[in-house]
Amino acid sequence: MLFFKKKFRDTNKMGVTVLQQYPVPENKTGTYVIELLTKRILALGATQQGQFLVDCESYLSHPQMGTTKTVHILHNSEQPASVFSILESGTKNIHVIADGLFDLLMMKLSQHYTSKKQTKIESKGPRFELGDFCVKLGSVTMNQNFKGILIEVEYRPCVMANAVWGLLREFLQGLLGPSVPVQPPQHLLSRMNEIYTPIDTIYQYLEHFSAYRKTTGLRSA
Repeated sequence: MLFFKKKFRDTNKMGVTVLQQYPVPENKTGTYVIELLTKRILALGATQQGQFLVDCESYLSHPQMGTTKTVHILHNSEQPASVFSILESGTKNIHVIADGLFDLLMMKLSQHYTSKKQTKIESKGPRFELGDFCVKLGSVTMNQNFKGILIEVEYRPCVMANAVWGLLREFLQGLLGPSVPVQPPQHLLSRMNEIYTPIDTIYQYLEHFSAYRKTTGLRSA
């Protein structure tokens, strides 16, 4: 884990975070976009603080278990001691936050759940700090195939989305331009007056990862 920032954080504590997809222009590569955004944020006075990684592997229940269920297992280098599990059960998602032994448990449940390894997906890249903001520039790949760019911005002093969305949107627009939506992400919109926790970031990643999995065609990394 030396690849990642050594300052580990409490699983239950995190400032409000917004995950934003950034379009890759035609005839440009993902590497070009990451370098462009890196120069832009460094020019604002940010300092690079290591790298980050968020990954997701999904499992399907076997037919003999009845209605097919999907379990998503996600890891975030910001909380390296935790494993985030989200079970899709009809119209409701159920999440569990566990330690690293949960990965071993899923291996032991191979008679009941099958990994969809061909859809394992991750976002990784440089991590920056700028005052009270933490910014991550993620290159998304699935089976080593480049899928797109995800920008994560966290405002650490605040844990209530309703109180800080305007500031986050202004910061994102200053960094990324007019492509930033006026409304908060769908998951955040439903929790504007709730205390923000790391699982809210995980739900945002899962939403974007699921969308990337559905897209066809390859882009240049």
